Amino acid sequence: MAPQVSTTRATGKPKGAGRRIHLPAWWLVLPAVALLGAFFAFPVGRIVGDSLFDGGFGLSHYTALFSDGVTVRVLLRTILVALAVATVTLLMAYPYAYLMTIVSPRARALLMVIVLLPFWTSLMARGFAWVLLLQDNGPIDKLLGLRLMGTAWAVIVAMAQVLLAFMVLPLYSSMQTIDRRLLSAAASLGAARRSAFLRVYLPLSVPGIVAGFSLVFILSVGFYVIPALLGSSQQAVVAQLIQERTSALLDFAGAGALGTLLLIVTLALLVVVQLAARRGLVGRRGPAPATAPEGGR
Repeated sequence: MAPQVSTTRATGKPKGAGRRIHLPAWWLVLPAVALLGAFFAFPVGRIVGDSLFDGGFGLSHYTALFSDGVTVRVLLRTILVALAVATVTLLMAYPYAYLMTIVSPRARALLMVIVLLPFWTSLMARGFAWVLLLQDNGPIDKLLGLRLMGTAWAVIVAMAQVLLAFMVLPLYSSMQTIDRRLLSAAASLGAARRSAFLRVYLPLSVPGIVAGFSLVFILSVGFYVIPALLGSSQQAVVAQLIQERTSALLDFAGAGALGTLLLIVTLALLVVVQLAARRGLVGRRGPAPATAPEGGR
């Protein structure tokens, strides 16, 4: 009888080498959590700590923000500018993203290049280009007779152009998943094209609208370069006020309190937008229809 050969010796691999190693699912997000903790959570926590423990625990820096007569007005102006920028970009990006879903692949690639083209130049260069366009006796002033330099409108127009891609891409990503046969089905049931678009297509694109609006709004409230180049001290936003507190006044604790307040207000507004969009989407869909009984068919 021939001797039995060990499996390990025959294959040259140790026992159990072919087994799969099962790791917990949370290990997959561990690198992302580590990066967020190191480069976001820790700096934010440090800023909040400095604003609360400047010579002892207290809320004096936060109460001062509501009593200096400037911070609240600047904060409201920043929120209004961010909302205006998000609204303008939405009005421009929605038809553009819709066009990308109905054209040929070659035309779609060209439209995508046009959207991403501004990213090939630096933000500072684009800011100075808007300075040349909007300055007094510049092209806009000579052609249209509009003096926009140093106003909130100049900041809104320039920021909308800079952040347009951040609205187009989420909208296109949401729209390309919509089945256009639903519009044909609505038309076959007697709905006009406008009614089919408003009652079928638009509600289905709400996730893209919410994602793009939220992204542009978040980026707008913290913008500094464009408001500093095209705005004025009378039309300052929160980022300019934080820069002045840190560089001119050396009030790092007050600047940290202002940044923390801006973060809290921004998160609260985003929660309101998400809840309103979700409630509006559910309201448009309406309740689920009841199942008809067997005898009623």
